[in-house]
Amino acid sequence: MNRRHFLMGAAAAGEGLRASSPASPNDTVRVACVGLRGRGQNHIAAYSKLPNVEVAALCDVDERILKERVDQVEATTQKRPAAFTDLRQLLEDRSIDAVSIATPNHSHALQAIWSMAAGKDVYVEKPCTHNMFESRQIVAARARYNRVVQDGVQSRSSPALQEAVQRMREGLVGDLYLARGLCFKWRNTIGRKPVAAAPAGVNYDLWLGPAPVHPFTENRFHYNWHWFWDYGDGDLGNQAIHELDMARWGLGVGYPTRVTALGGHFMFDDDQETPNTLTALYEFRAPDGTKKTMECAVRHWIANHEAGIGERPGEGGTIGDIFYGSKGYVAVDGYGKYSTFLGRRQEAGPSRTESGDHWANFIAAVRSRKQELLSAPVEEGAISCTLVHLANISYRLGRSIVFDAATYTCPGDPQATALFTRDYRKPFVVPEKF
Repeated sequence: MNRRHFLMGAAAAGEGLRASSPASPNDTVRVACVGLRGRGQNHIAAYSKLPNVEVAALCDVDERILKERVDQVEATTQKRPAAFTDLRQLLEDRSIDAVSIATPNHSHALQAIWSMAAGKDVYVEKPCTHNMFESRQIVAARARYNRVVQDGVQSRSSPALQEAVQRMREGLVGDLYLARGLCFKWRNTIGRKPVAAAPAGVNYDLWLGPAPVHPFTENRFHYNWHWFWDYGDGDLGNQAIHELDMARWGLGVGYPTRVTALGGHFMFDDDQETPNTLTALYEFRAPDGTKKTMECAVRHWIANHEAGIGERPGEGGTIGDIFYGSKGYVAVDGYGKYSTFLGRRQEAGPSRTESGDHWANFIAAVRSRKQELLSAPVEEGAISCTLVHLANISYRLGRSIVFDAATYTCPGDPQATALFTRDYRKPFVVPEKF
């Protein structure tokens, strides 16, 4: 984004100008959805169902996908949204209130920061950052531009899981000492794909964004980009970020003090760079000074169920968390359910199943301008992202690492700290100062 765009956003934030701010709860909130092929379809569908919310613009680097989604929105709402391939052009439209981002991981933070600088509120998919540096910068940008920014960990909007956390806070299972995140997803091999021309109508340069230029292959594009370090964070950042966030939320902890990750790329001989089997261990100091521990297990193939989590016919895996306390344990299903097992006999305790509407929660905060209404403010999302990044650093270095939140470094470990950021390809550079 050029200097003019940033000055425009800074002026709008500094002077409190937001031409599109809803003046009352009945005013229409105009949303732009960015990244439309996969998760972006859920964004479009969610906003289209909300009262007084208009999907006013769509943006994707693939012209074919963009046209399809524009036609679909028009057929559903009888209004044709504006279409863009370049987010920077979309952000010049001052009638857009909010930007909802569902692009690949490596673009999340930069696109969110651009949007905030342009005076827009932001919903950004998980993980909201691609590295440690971005986790700090996205929070700084939110404070600088005073925008409403929701991280896409939708479990935090589930009334059932909110209740589970509250009951644990009240001591239902005694003193919590351990949380386990379970991420067992069936992932087949991606094989090997040769270098080829980018599909017609795809702006590959915009898709690459901050990442270094690499010849196009099918495996580095739709969805499989998750398994390359330049764009994704492996399944730890793809699916397990939900379980890591839930575990941290339930334990009531912030940044870890020590991280160890072991695993590898097992079973398949293919193009994947990230591990498909990983165990990450975390140590924390809770606000009261007590020590807490977290585990997260990522498996890519057939695995067992645990504590009833994921036991559904036809489900392709198990996703959820288990919290262990001195008086029992709590099993949290990734689909908005919790169950409790009390005492040595593991007698059934309170349970509930109820999902929430994360997008509706975001829109409510946008209307009210009350940050405290957000289920998943980006400040919390950014901390949870560091659990992904620190574990991946530990895995790539092949050893444990120590993290100091006060200095935001791995003390005495320049090799680990050097992996906190990347060389950004101009002009797609996450700014160091705002």
